[in-house]
Amino acid sequence: MGLVLGHSFTAAAIVVLVVASTDWFDGRLARRWNVSSRLGSFLDTTADKLLVSGVLIALVAVDRASPWLSLAIIGRELIVLGLRAAVAAQGLHLEASTLGKWKATAQFAALALVMLRPDVIIGGAFLDQWLLGVAALVTVWSGVDYFVRFSAALRADA
Repeated sequence: MGLVLGHSFTAAAIVVLVVASTDWFDGRLARRWNVSSRLGSFLDTTADKLLVSGVLIALVAVDRASPWLSLAIIGRELIVLGLRAAVAAQGLHLEASTLGKWKATAQFAALALVMLRPDVIIGGAFLDQWLLGVAALVTVWSGVDYFVRFSAALRADA
C-alpha cells in the first residue's frame, strides 16, 4: 500500500507542476501577445485558487499538510476573490501583482514538495512543512497588499 501511495503522491506532484508550468506559459504568452480578457483573467485566477484549495484539502485529509496553514491559504484565496468582485463592481480590474505571482509560485512549489516529501528534516519538521509555512506567509502578505492597494473599493458607496 505504501508503494502505491508513494507513486500516487509522485503522480500528483507531476500534475501540479505541469499545471503550474502551463499557467506560467499561458500568462507569459498573453502578456507577450497582448491578448487578455476579463473572462480569461477571471478563469485563470479562479482555476488557480480551485487547484490550490483542492490540493490542500486533499493533503490535510492524508495528514500531509497543516490544517492551520491550509486554512490561512484557502481563506486568503476566498477573501481576495471577494475583493476582486468588489473592485469589479466599481468598474475596475484587480491585476495580479508581482507579489501575487510569487505567491502562486511559492504555493505550487510547496504543494509539489509536500507531495514528494523528501526525507529532509530541519528543526524537527520536514522541509516541505517549512516551505508550506513560507508559502502561507507569502500568501497572507500578498492578500494584505491587495487589500491595502484596493481598500477604497470596499469603502465606496455601492
